[in-house]
Order: sequence, then structure tokens, then C-alpha cells
Amino acid sequence: MLLDASATGGALSTMRITLGEGADGAVPHTHTTASEMFYVLDGTVQVLAGEEVLTLEQGDVAVVPPDVAHAFAAAPGHEADLLIVITPGVERFEYFRLLARLKAGEATLEELLESQELYDNHFLDSPEWRKARS
Repeated sequence: MLLDASATGGALSTMRITLGEGADGAVPHTHTTASEMFYVLDGTVQVLAGEEVLTLEQGDVAVVPPDVAHAFAAAPGHEADLLIVITPGVERFEYFRLLARLKAGEATLEELLESQELYDNHFLDSPEWRKARS
């Protein structure tokens, strides 16, 4: 995380994410109130935007509006470095701490699912994403 909503007066949240070769970033989800922008600093990224899977390379940008399914990952065989901006801002620090606790076995999937409304991060299934990532 670079800036959370509390640091920007609610205007935006921004993070820089580095992904290893072919690594998953975020599973398909929506935000009910926020748009999400993906700017590729380096490498190649796959981004789900609705029912379309985009391949973005260095310098490319995509914006996904509220209520549109999206996900992201490094493209197969590629690493990726990207800047993500969510606007208006959402408190994400605690969300990422929850994900870390889940990975460490200190939180449950149920806790994550119960937090969807709190963090405006609503998980869903995407056949298009599953196909692109298989």
C-alpha cells in the first residue's frame, strides 16, 4: 500500500504490486462504489474487466468502473509491476492484513467472506477468468 483512504481524505487508495512469473494478483470481485485503475509499470498483466480478459503491457492502463467484475494476474511466462488506484478511496490496509492472517492460518475464509461489505470487495466466479488462467 502506498496511500490508504485515510491519507487522502477519501479521494483514493493506491498500491504498487509486484507479481512473480504468472502469479495471481486478485481473484474476481467487484466494488459497489469504487472504480479501479491498473497501470502497468513493467511486465505483462492479465486483467479481467467484465467478461473480457485484457492483456496489458508496460505503459498500458485500464479502468474498471463500479459493479464490474475484475481480477488481475501476471500473464503466463511474465512478471509484472503495476500501480493500482481505487477511487473513491477504500481502507485497504486492514483488508490486506486480513489476507495475510488468512494465509498464515490465523483467520478463516468465513471471516474474509464476512468482510466483503466492510471493504467493498465482493467475490464472484468468472468463467472467463478461469479459462484465461488455466
